[in-house]
Amino acid sequence: MKSKVLSVKLLSYNEHTETIIGSDISTTFEKESYQKRFEKKHKDKDASLACFEINRCSHNKDEYKIKTGYFIGLDWIEEGETAIHVTPKYNNNAVEVDYISMLLSSLRHDSVTKEIDELFEVEWSKPNIDITQKQDLLTPFLIVEFLSLLKQIVRKGLKNSYYKVENNLYGKVKGKIQVSKTIKKNLVKSKDLFTYCSYEEFGVNNKENRLLKKALALVKGYLPTYSQLTNNKDLKNMFNYINPAFERVSDQIELSEIRNTKINVFYKEYEQALKLAKLILKRFGYNISNTKKDSVQSPPFWIDMTKLFELYVLGLLKDRFQNEVKFQKKYQGNELDYLLKNKDYQMVIDAKYKPLYLSGVEHNDIRQVSGYARLKRVYEDLKKEKGAIIDCLIIHPDLNGFEDLSNVDLKQTEIKEYHDVYKIGVKLPLIKL
Repeated sequence: MKSKVLSVKLLSYNEHTETIIGSDISTTFEKESYQKRFEKKHKDKDASLACFEINRCSHNKDEYKIKTGYFIGLDWIEEGETAIHVTPKYNNNAVEVDYISMLLSSLRHDSVTKEIDELFEVEWSKPNIDITQKQDLLTPFLIVEFLSLLKQIVRKGLKNSYYKVENNLYGKVKGKIQVSKTIKKNLVKSKDLFTYCSYEEFGVNNKENRLLKKALALVKGYLPTYSQLTNNKDLKNMFNYINPAFERVSDQIELSEIRNTKINVFYKEYEQALKLAKLILKRFGYNISNTKKDSVQSPPFWIDMTKLFELYVLGLLKDRFQNEVKFQKKYQGNELDYLLKNKDYQMVIDAKYKPLYLSGVEHNDIRQVSGYARLKRVYEDLKKEKGAIIDCLIIHPDLNGFEDLSNVDLKQTEIKEYHDVYKIGVKLPLIKL
């Protein structure tokens, strides 16, 4: 059953914003407060996990205060009446964070793709919300993730397997005869030398690849309608690399055919790619004509920008240090963002998607990363002697920061309140509005 589409009052805000909602807007609000929390796995458990919080003002009962977190997305405030749309603008209304370029940059490294499932959540069971295609943050996100996984699959080679085929054969029999079809479509029409048969063939035209091809056809129809994707050279090259590999694959497939598929460990990318293919098909209602509409009906969803920033920084670190940097190392209930060990640096690194590091620090963050640097297992992994000081580094966004870390001294800026704790700002890709 299709989700009901409702036309609503849409309130738009930037991420990490705090402001007042006036009485002229909040007329549909019935509760004292509203809140949406991000339910996916996250290393932090504090209030920053709130996508948004809305509370009635104590000094004026007709006004509400809204605070958005480090998430972008679309959701209901009052279902059927008012919705909220949060955009990726960073500390400046004149620019918007190019979250698609951030995602593309991080997914250059195959090891990052296993983390993408934790980046977003979609609530398909809730009614859709009417928005313009320009306001649609979800579809480009799903498409970039999908194409990145397909690129890995194509590089490794499409999965070959046995699949069922049904054909009307002339003058021969193969596999199992389809008796009823042979009678109805051949014998009744005096086509006595034809026989409907079902049999197995081995190749790339299996049901998994057909589902990927069906989603790829929707992506192909969508790309020319979205300028941010159309003008992205990396994405164009990715699509042109993928497309020829599926020439011998049909796009005729029903979702019911692929519910219980077991994926060989060699083809581990297929599991996430098939999941995203199903989401893309669901997103467009299985109809390619829906990829070209100016208006969009979107389900409520949220994208975790702190997690995306972690993956973006991971990509920058891997560009320089490759496998010398480890991501999300776990030690007795503690989870480090990055552990770096090479001849020049042995340090614990944390990514903080917080603008306050441009002019100051958050001391709780320093205590956290310093605590990681005191773990015995960290000393063992870095081959440090007991009592040695382990360097710590905070990487944060900075509109004037480094575009890459290839020739950067990671210890050039020490946080003045602490010994051997450093910070570095990295520049985010931006879109001028």
